[in-house]
Amino acid sequence: MNARWQASLSAPATAAPVAAMEAGWVRESRIREYLDILIDSRWLIASITALALLLGVGYALFGPRVYEANILIQVEDPDRSGGNFPGDSNAAVGIGVKTPTSGETEILKSRMVLGQAMEDTKLFITARPNYVPLVGEFLARHSNQLSTPGILGMGNYVSGTERINVAQMDVPAAFEGKKFTLVAGTAGSYTLTNPDIETPLKGTIGAPLDATVPGGTLHLLVASFDAKPGAAFELVRQSKQLTLLALQKDLRVVEKGKQSGVMDISLQAENRGQLADVLNEISRLYVRQNIDQKTVQAERALAFLGTELPKFKAQLEQSEDSYNQYRNQNGTISLDDEARNALSQSVDLQAKLLDAKQKRLDLMGNFTAAHPAVLTLDSQISSLKKELGGVDGRIRRMPMLQQNSLRMQRDIKVNTDLYATLLNSSLQMRLAKEGKVANVRVLDQALVAEKPVRPKPLIVIALALAGGLFVGGAAAMARKNLRHSIASPEDIEAVTGLSVYSTIALSTQQRVLDRAIRSGKPGVKVLAALHVEDPALEGLRRLRTTLKHVMVGAPNNRILIASATPGAGKTFVSSNFATLLAASGKRVLLIDADMHRGSLSTEFGLQRKHGLADVIAGGVPLEQAIHHQVLPHLDVMTSGTVHSDPAGLLASDAFAHTLTMLSARYDVVIVDAPPTLVATETAEMAPIMGTLLLVARADNSEMGELVESAKRLAHVGAVFHGVVFNAVDTTQRHYRSYSYGYSYAPTRRETSYAIDTADTVMPKRIEPEHAAS
Repeated sequence: MNARWQASLSAPATAAPVAAMEAGWVRESRIREYLDILIDSRWLIASITALALLLGVGYALFGPRVYEANILIQVEDPDRSGGNFPGDSNAAVGIGVKTPTSGETEILKSRMVLGQAMEDTKLFITARPNYVPLVGEFLARHSNQLSTPGILGMGNYVSGTERINVAQMDVPAAFEGKKFTLVAGTAGSYTLTNPDIETPLKGTIGAPLDATVPGGTLHLLVASFDAKPGAAFELVRQSKQLTLLALQKDLRVVEKGKQSGVMDISLQAENRGQLADVLNEISRLYVRQNIDQKTVQAERALAFLGTELPKFKAQLEQSEDSYNQYRNQNGTISLDDEARNALSQSVDLQAKLLDAKQKRLDLMGNFTAAHPAVLTLDSQISSLKKELGGVDGRIRRMPMLQQNSLRMQRDIKVNTDLYATLLNSSLQMRLAKEGKVANVRVLDQALVAEKPVRPKPLIVIALALAGGLFVGGAAAMARKNLRHSIASPEDIEAVTGLSVYSTIALSTQQRVLDRAIRSGKPGVKVLAALHVEDPALEGLRRLRTTLKHVMVGAPNNRILIASATPGAGKTFVSSNFATLLAASGKRVLLIDADMHRGSLSTEFGLQRKHGLADVIAGGVPLEQAIHHQVLPHLDVMTSGTVHSDPAGLLASDAFAHTLTMLSARYDVVIVDAPPTLVATETAEMAPIMGTLLLVARADNSEMGELVESAKRLAHVGAVFHGVVFNAVDTTQRHYRSYSYGYSYAPTRRETSYAIDTADTVMPKRIEPEHAAS
């Protein structure tokens, strides 16, 4: 870390721009890699998107329909023209005070309103036809008659205009939320079943059904149903509490406009008929409770006024009598302008003082004396008393005759106004009680919805398309990242430190040959012998050129080709590489050292017996085990008879001696070894081999397998010289940097070689399949 830091300090000034350019190239390369992965996985993405679209279209066509209905309710402003004490005493009478819309919303969603609406409409009872799965509701929406129950005569499913009306259904708590099946019979009879009830219950339309079930008593009253005999209905009795909670949650109350007092109450449900009934019942109950509340308030106000009016009337009569007696004794007294002004001010201040005291009394029912509103009223009361005291002082400076007259007239005026106000309020309370007037009214009733609000086909399909593309892209990325397979030669070199000698393209022709090998067809089934123009062979030709230089310093002419695990294509590489070497004029011996699952004999159309295992064991002479001139310049030795201890055979001196003799007779000896992580034979043979190659398959082999294979050879003092990256799919964009776009023109030797071998063992050319693997 310190050395790297010091190196960065000593770097020239151009290092930063270069680093920035490299960082930008890395980001661009990473983006391009992701894009290539998405394009390579286009069929996966297309399949997932098609499936999502299919599900979206299916849901849009066959999914349940959700309908919406609404009502409009207006909360009117209170009438402030009457029904009040002097000033503004609405709070004292307790009627006519405008409730905020938020408060009305809470009343609307209260258990008092919604609970009774739920009870009246039997919202806690779900009764619906037992539709045909998936498409039943769709068929029912487009049907105008009753359907014949069942599917191909089986079951009790329906798909027509079947209807049922359940007036009452009570079940024990253990059965709440559980489905009952009601099957229609003849002449209005029916049968009720449930998995927890052993004996089916029999009932008739219009007659209560009472039965003892586990946990209590079941009570059912079916008002009517319209269906053919055998048609089934689903009945569910939900918990009332849970149904109420769901209704409170789903009911939407919104004020139309700002402080308009008009509330839009809406609800969504699948049963559009019941939906309208529920909303209309909610509006009726809401208005009813508002009227009842006003009636109760009017009754309370009337009771109060009934006790207070006689007192105020007696007080008014007493003040009038006193003034009349005083006037009879002293005659008519004429008031000057100042006296009349003082009288008017005194009456007005008395009314304001009474109103302020009444408001303070109302506030003290909810607040303490230290509340700001109470303190404000206290300040107003003090100010009014001070002004009233000033007026009284002016009156006291007048002649005694005028003072007494003013006081008496003031008392008459105040008592008259107060009595008239209370009398007016009493009349209005009596009118409110008898007329049952509410300050809310229903503007629009709920109508039965004709079109569903969900699902919206275009939106569903668009969401399905977007979701399919997203999930498909995520699946492509996840498949690439979760599979710890090798994606590029650079990864191999960066992690293992081994050089990748060549990359071999995936061959479509080889898939045809593989089927021929599995079916046991006779003859040579090697790609390099039959299709010399195949692009996959170009990678093996590059390997041939690379090994020409690598083997210069090798201790012998033996090449061991192995893989970490089965399926990497080591036998494909061994057989085709040996064929190409032989086609170039080299004398080549190909040995099948995989005594577990060796398949070279099948590829070349040879018998497996009398092979390597038999030579080492001493049962077969060396010459007899070699199949000469299987192809020009190519001899093959099969694995031989299956042995109980193949590792022991390959670790013996006999095997080393056999290889020494064979190396002297051939230009190149190629050994097809078993997988290193499956068998120990490769580690046994490695020390006596000149060149060791490890085959890895693109998108199949894992990096950890290569690292572990290298470790196992290191334990015996051997190392892999290079890696062959096999089966690179050149149709995938992120592999194209390792592919070669030009076609290979075979030499005369290779062309004639392919023709000669093909004429004797297989057809000259096998056409590739349309779909490349």
